[in-house]
Amino acid sequence: MGAALAAVAGMMVTLYWGVIDFFIGFLAGLKAFTAAVLGGIGSLPGAMLGGLLIGLIEAFWSGYFSVEYKDVASFTILVLVLIFMPYGLLGTPEIEKV
Repeated sequence: MGAALAAVAGMMVTLYWGVIDFFIGFLAGLKAFTAAVLGGIGSLPGAMLGGLLIGLIEAFWSGYFSVEYKDVASFTILVLVLIFMPYGLLGTPEIEKV
């Protein structure tokens, strides 16, 4: 099921852009990783919350400020969240018992 959905998504991207490139999914993968880190690694609801927040940040930034800097805004929010909450928004610290 997952492979079929990936194939359909690949065909849609190819039809939209008209070209296939090696780096075509690099930015999407980088933002997905950023969403997972923002929400907390290992937390599925956290990853979903991180993706929603990144989408909202980029949409609002593009509406009020320059579109060229929307990626900078989302990565800046990631850095700020990781400075104050090192495990992400919904991540929990792993306690190692010796």
